[in-house]
Amino acid sequence: MSTHITATGRKERRPDGTYIALTRTFRAPIEDVWAAITEPDRLARWIGRWSGDPATGKIDVEMLYEGDDVEPEEYAIDACDAPRRLELTSRGTYGEDTPATWHLKLDLAETDGVTTLTFAQSMDDPAMAENVGPGWEYYLDRLVAAETGGDPAAIDFGGYYPALAGYYRTL
Repeated sequence: MSTHITATGRKERRPDGTYIALTRTFRAPIEDVWAAITEPDRLARWIGRWSGDPATGKIDVEMLYEGDDVEPEEYAIDACDAPRRLELTSRGTYGEDTPATWHLKLDLAETDGVTTLTFAQSMDDPAMAENVGPGWEYYLDRLVAAETGGDPAAIDFGGYYPALAGYYRTL
């Protein structure tokens, strides 16, 4: 894909820290968008798959589009208010060996048949933004493609990174 991609993320200061927030809209009921971000088969179309029992408060997420050697990461389910809010936390590594905690917040709202998804990730280490921001732009655009009849595989990460890194570095 060789189209020009525009960064949409913004920095938000919230009571529990600083976040990068991105928004996408869908001409679909909120329940349908909720399914796209929580049902394993629908999630696998654009980002990855999860396994485990959410009733335990934890799931394992396997990113499907980041190469062959990606291990599943454990995510704690911090809040789930279907179909409006999902909060997850992962404690793993960033890059080769840098410890990182990722707080993800997904908020949905529907007005007149249009659902808005606001996706936010905590950004405790601002240096991570130049990599993380373009990554979430890529994945959220894959979500839009999957939910609007497009082909997520036609979306090329090379159009996002390094092109959007400078924007996120300055946030």
